Amino acid sequence: MLNRIRQNPIMPNELSTLLRRYRDLNLQDVLDHERFNEYSIVHHSTSIEGSTLTEVETRLLLEEDITPKGKPLTHSLMVKDHYNALRYVLDAAVAKKAITVEFIQQINALVMKNTGSVYNTALGEIDASKGMFRKGNVSAGGSYFLTFDKVVPYTTALAKGLNETFLNAKSEEEQLRISFSAHFDLVSIHPFYDGNGRTSRLLMNYIQACHGLPLAIVFKEDKADYYVALQDTRKQEDKEIFYAFMFGQYKKHLEQEIASYTQAMTSKPSPKKDKGNGYSLFF
Repeated sequence: MLNRIRQNPIMPNELSTLLRRYRDLNLQDVLDHERFNEYSIVHHSTSIEGSTLTEVETRLLLEEDITPKGKPLTHSLMVKDHYNALRYVLDAAVAKKAITVEFIQQINALVMKNTGSVYNTALGEIDASKGMFRKGNVSAGGSYFLTFDKVVPYTTALAKGLNETFLNAKSEEEQLRISFSAHFDLVSIHPFYDGNGRTSRLLMNYIQACHGLPLAIVFKEDKADYYVALQDTRKQEDKEIFYAFMFGQYKKHLEQEIASYTQAMTSKPSPKKDKGNGYSLFF
């Protein structure tokens, strides 16, 4: 699958066409669409990290605080924390908050608020629920990341570089590339003991939200290709590999949204009652 995406990346004119079609749907007129889209982002991102909650279970948890039976409590806590972190970055995007080291740490602190562990290291205690940088070396999925002494300078440089450029991008393609680059760079630095993937995807969403773009999703069913794209990008030192994968995911997301809306409008279903919150075409 990855090779196919690499050989057939989304083209700039195709991206513009998809974004125009998506915006022409007038999704703001579909009650609760934005909220349900946020639930979908949370569901896919946490599923990549091991949550077993279904999309419906995710929605019930976030709307009605119903914890699914027979599933680990930590998975529900992961979902709730991710949603709160997503709301934080979306609120911050309204004010175009500067990207700083502290901002990145705050995202991670929210992601890990109820599931972060305490690590006792030779350099002191690290509470992962506080957004504290790691003080040890880590590996994941066969990848070894920067030594811990490089975490602070590399994250500082990343934040500084992004803060100087992310709001100046003019074209939608450039804006998305910057968001995908931030995602790749932060997860490759791997500054935290846990929550790096979720934090990196939220940083990506933050940049997209600042530009008024639809928020990208890395689909849980494409998890293996996602990891391959990350690994191959590092091995070949070619970020175009990751860009191609992410543009493929973005295209998939927009096309699914367009297809769902078109199908709903064609079949003209009776709106389903969304308990206490109005109606939705999609649930």
